[in-house]
Amino acid sequence: MSDLSAERAEWLAKIAAAPDAAAVEALRVAALGKSGAITQKLKTLGGMDPEARKAAGAALNVLREAVSDALSARKGELEAAELDAKLAAEAVDVTLPVEPARLGTVHPVSQVMDELAEIFADLGFAVATGPEIEDDWHNFTALNIPESHPARAMHDTFYFPEQLAKEGRRFLLRTHTSPVQIRTMMSRQPPIRIIAPGRVYRSDSDATHTPMFHQVEGLVIDRNIHMGHLKWTLETFIKAFFEVDDVTLRFRPSYFPFTEPSAEVDVGCSWEGGTLRIGGEASWLEILGSGMVHPRVIAACGLDPAEWQGFAFGAGIDRLAMLKYGMTDLRAFFDGDVRWLKHYGFSPFAVPTLSGGVGA
Repeated sequence: MSDLSAERAEWLAKIAAAPDAAAVEALRVAALGKSGAITQKLKTLGGMDPEARKAAGAALNVLREAVSDALSARKGELEAAELDAKLAAEAVDVTLPVEPARLGTVHPVSQVMDELAEIFADLGFAVATGPEIEDDWHNFTALNIPESHPARAMHDTFYFPEQLAKEGRRFLLRTHTSPVQIRTMMSRQPPIRIIAPGRVYRSDSDATHTPMFHQVEGLVIDRNIHMGHLKWTLETFIKAFFEVDDVTLRFRPSYFPFTEPSAEVDVGCSWEGGTLRIGGEASWLEILGSGMVHPRVIAACGLDPAEWQGFAFGAGIDRLAMLKYGMTDLRAFFDGDVRWLKHYGFSPFAVPTLSGGVGA
């Protein structure tokens, strides 16, 4: 048994000729398994005398290690060849263009709200919010809107049942974001500079009106505030929002219960080729309402109107979006049509900045 070179050569030849991993495994079992040929010979060492065992054991261990190493090497060769074949069959052409990722879009209303916040933040305004379910005191009475005012009528306002009223105040879906101004004046000491964007509700529906829409209002309360401050603020806002420098505003006397004096604000525009362009004075377009905060409103919030004055303004966010981005039907804003959203929506990465353009 001391000369196992012939047997070793036979095993190595069989292993080298093994065509696949299954054949290698079969040879391993035949040679080194529990009943394998080499394993059986190793079991005979216990019956030999010491001298014979020493010689035979050395030869068998050399044979076992040689066969074991050959099996491992052949298995590695076959696995490498299999991987090469798989890579060749599954090759990817990295020069092909990548399919664009399917991204959602930011709704125009959300984008315009971000634009407004960016512009007014640069002017020192904070963003204030308030509840959409309001009581009639914050929504009407504190704003100098009397009981007989048409805005309180059922055909304009969504009221909750009278049995839900508390302390004589009825609940309703707010008709404007002006209650946020009231709550801010009652909870914060002047000076105050805020904008209040949000959802509001009125019973109306056509191409330019919906029962729910979005509004932004601005409020400044400080000492020695006058109409000149209001005019400068609105001019600066409109220039930044529409990204034009040639802006002319026209203030027309109007009436709002919560401001005195009150003014509708028109912006100069033109209709080139049937397309609205903000700027110039070829035509005029009403864009928002404004005025000096009525002394009664200031007093209702616990402030002294002899000491504190202010101005306020309000505009429809949806209408601002329509004017800036060329949309014609307000109802499409709320239809949830993915095609419309894809066309008019904004990239999630198009964050408004004054340096890059708020409409970027």
